[in-house]
This record gives sequence, structure tokens and C-alpha cells, in this order.
Amino acid sequence: MKKSNLLCLGFAIVLIVTVNLVTAQAETAVSKKHETADIIIYGGTSAAIIAAVEAKKSGKSVIVVSPDTHLGGLTSGGLGFTDTGDKSVIGGLARDFYHRVWLHYNTEEAWNWQPQSEYGNKGQGTPAMDGENRTMWIFEPHVAEKVYEALIAEYDIQVERDAWLDRHKGVELQDGKIISISTLNGKTYFGKVFLDATYEGDLMAAAGVSYHVGRESSEVYGEEWNGVQVGVLHHDHYFKSDISPYIIPGDPSSGLLPRVSSEPPGKKHSGDDKIQAYCFRTCMTNHEPNRVPFPKPEGYDPMQYEQLARVLATGRKDWFQKFDAIPNYKTDTNNHGPVSSDNIGMNYDYPEASYERRKEIIAEHEQYQKGLLWFVSNDPRVPEDIQSEMKTWGLSKDEFIDNGHWPHQIYVREARRMIGEFVMTENELLKRRPTPQSVGMGSYTMDSHNVQRYVKEDGFVQNEGDIGVSTKGPYQIAYGSLVPKKSECTNLLVPVCVSSSHIAFGSIRMEPVFMILGQSAAAAAVLSIDNNMAVQDVPYSDLKRVLLQKGQVLD
Repeated sequence: MKKSNLLCLGFAIVLIVTVNLVTAQAETAVSKKHETADIIIYGGTSAAIIAAVEAKKSGKSVIVVSPDTHLGGLTSGGLGFTDTGDKSVIGGLARDFYHRVWLHYNTEEAWNWQPQSEYGNKGQGTPAMDGENRTMWIFEPHVAEKVYEALIAEYDIQVERDAWLDRHKGVELQDGKIISISTLNGKTYFGKVFLDATYEGDLMAAAGVSYHVGRESSEVYGEEWNGVQVGVLHHDHYFKSDISPYIIPGDPSSGLLPRVSSEPPGKKHSGDDKIQAYCFRTCMTNHEPNRVPFPKPEGYDPMQYEQLARVLATGRKDWFQKFDAIPNYKTDTNNHGPVSSDNIGMNYDYPEASYERRKEIIAEHEQYQKGLLWFVSNDPRVPEDIQSEMKTWGLSKDEFIDNGHWPHQIYVREARRMIGEFVMTENELLKRRPTPQSVGMGSYTMDSHNVQRYVKEDGFVQNEGDIGVSTKGPYQIAYGSLVPKKSECTNLLVPVCVSSSHIAFGSIRMEPVFMILGQSAAAAAVLSIDNNMAVQDVPYSDLKRVLLQKGQVLD
């Protein structure tokens, strides 16, 4: 063969190899940008992880697309003193979670700071460590995260972290079905059924599903406890003494103190677009080897806490009321009193806000709450007995170690709520009306934190919105509250931002319930796929049978 022909042949071979290599690389790049599974779950909450486990146990492929790096939402984000209500109605994988927590605390290694016998085993109605039922209901944040990570590893679940839904053009819809979702990092996820397991309901909203933000008037669903709650004084979270809201006490011309609204609160039972306050559930300790002193936040302004100084000057002594004890000399510290960790009135735009704006809101909440801890620990206006005890407390050195020992999840008590096939209201929770097609149960008090701080007609300050109404025992939660209206989307389930009124959501919004509903939503998704039908058309008899087999408590 001539040399020229050999050169041509060699060049051709090199060209073919190069083309094949480039094609293979391109296909690999495309495959990395496009993922497919039977079920796509958006969110990293407790509901998301439990739903993923249920999907995998049922033989379906699943991808968790999580905007969060840490898994578990509030359950691993500081809320370790679990709001359980009647524990007997917590079944299925939710109960398995608390069983796994129990297994952890039955090891010597779990008690690295505190002897197990010294913990006291105090719970809510039943012991924190319920040996009879092999469950543990009160725990440290890192333990909850460890359990979720173990579940992900055990069931070999694919989790995409720090993956944020493109809320403007990232949801592809066709004939009332979600075909795919895309994230801001350029990846697209195709699925047969989708779950929105976020606290905010971003996927639901981007898919065009109806929802509500704020409080409905009591007339909308014929309720007694919805809407503005002017005049309702509850839970000790109100001003019991006459406190001036003005910079110079009694002088309106001096201007309002920070965090007091100049707007009228609205008529009792009227609706509004306001939401209950957020906070961080801080994990504190007074065990010196594990204590980090409270940091002074940048931009600290003591005037932000002037109202608290005035409250403490009246002799109020309940500052430490919600330093709830969890293992190893730590706390799950929650809001208590008229001025506390709840950042009242500063979150109204959070549900609909851009990611950038939400980060600003979260940062402002963090600065406020850190400043609050610094104020009580250091400001000379704080009574000496309270301040001296506060100085013994700090953040837990072995919690949230990659975030300055500060919780990675703000407590989104309420954001969007879907308006779906069925709307849960106080009438179902109070058993005034029957609940159709139960997929789980709740039992906690219908609980809303304060929504606004305003000036009364007498010129003194007061909080509004805090309310707690007993459900008078466990209640059922309808399957229709997990699915959108069929005319809007036929392959989406929403186990967190469920279809409910504001006051009903005040009870449903508990972490054990989110896990229960996450499992039930995934079980329904499996039946939808197997029967090639809309999620709204899943035969309830089949779903009920499956859920009972899996240990869910339905009545």
C-alpha cells in the first residue's frame, strides 16, 4: 500500500476514534444532566426521606432532589423535643424512625456527656425512652440526621443535594402531568410521579397548583378558630403588663420601637395574608466542656430588644420556660413569652419570595435571635438572676459543626398551603364532620404562634395570633388533602404543604405527621404507577390495604 494511502487510512482511524470518543463524552454529559426515575421527590425534609424509603421498599426507582445539604428538615434541625400528641397513632416508617433513635440511645456511646440514668427520661405523656414500645421521642439534632443518612445508605437512595428547583421555567407540564423538573445547576429529572416535600411548596406552585398563603376568615370554611385572633391571650406568649410601644415610653411622637406594626391588626376572625412567626430551634448546653459562648452578631443593636428589657423590668421570670431538656445536657429551646425567639411579623413575604430574598429573611432571623441571646447574657438592663444563669448557657459545640453551631434549618411553621381535592379544616379535626379516605392521623393541638405585634387602642403593645385549641383526641387526615385538583395536575402529591385551612394546619404541621403523610403519599404514587392512572383515581380500598399492611394507623 502506498504511503499516502496508509496516511489517509491512519487519519481516518484516528478521526473515527476521536468522533466516537467525543460522542461518548457528549452522551455521558447528557446522561449526567438528565436523570430518570419512577418517583421524583423534591425536598430534603423528614417527609421527603421517609417517602423515598417507602418508594424504594415498594420496588420503585426514586431520586430525592434536595435543595438542602443536610437531610431531615426540622427533625434534624433542632426540633428534638418532638411534638407528638398521642403517640399511639404514629405508625409505619415514622414509628420506625423513632425506634431507630431508641436503638441509638441504648448504646453506651450515645451518652458521651451525660449518664443515661441521669437524663431523667421525661417525655410528654410517656417516657422519652419508651422501652415497652422501643421508641425514643426526644433526641439530639445530629442523631436524627445520622438516622436519616443511615436510611439513605441502607436503601441505596440517590440524593441530589444543593439542587434548587428552577421556579420560573423548571417544570415541564404536558396534558396536566409533570414530565420533568429542572434545577438551577442545569440538571433535569424525569419521572412518572412527583412529590413536593418542601416546607415552602415551590414545586406545587411552579406546577400551577392552587394554594393559599395566610389566614382564611372564619367564614371561608365555617370555622370558629381561624382568622385574626385579636383579644385572645394564650400560652403566656402575650404582654401581661402595660408596656409602651414607643421609643420614649408614653410618647407617640418619639416613634415606635422596632418590630411593632403601625397597622391595625384587623377585625377578629377576618382573613389576612400574614403567617405565624418563624424562629430557629436552638440546641443549647450548660455543660461547660461542650459549651460555646453565644456569639455577638455583626450589626448588633440593643434597641431591637428594648421591649424585652421593659418586660423583664416588670418582674417577669419565665425566660427559661422552654429550655426543654434533650440528652447529653442539651436543650431544644423554643419561643416563650411576649418577646422571645419568634421574630414576629418579619416573615410575611417568605413563602412567595425569591431564593435570594429568602436568604435575606433567614439571615435577618438569625441576626435577631443571636442578638437576643447576647442581649440577655450581657445587657445591664437584664435582671442579675436571669443574666447570671443565662451566662452558664451557650451553643452546643458538637451540633451543627459546619454552621457555627447554629441550626441549618429555620422553623418554617407555615408557608403555602395547597387547595386540593379536599381541604382539611377544624371541623374534621374536631370530628364535627367525618374525614373521607384516611391516610394517617394527627393529634396535636391546633397551634398557631403569634402573627403580629401591634398597638392597642389604649396605647400599649400586644401580640396577636397565638392560639391553641385541643383536637379532643386523634383525627384522620384525608387522602384528598395530599393531591391537587385533578384539573390542575394528575401526577403530583404534596405531603407537607397539605390542603388545609390555617388553623387545621396548626396541628397537621408536626414532624411525625409529615413523616406519616410522606409514606402514604409514596404508597399512593406506587399504586398510581402500577395502575397507570392519575393520583386522584387511585382506588382507596387498595391504598388503605397497603397502608395497613405497612403499619400506618388510619383510625
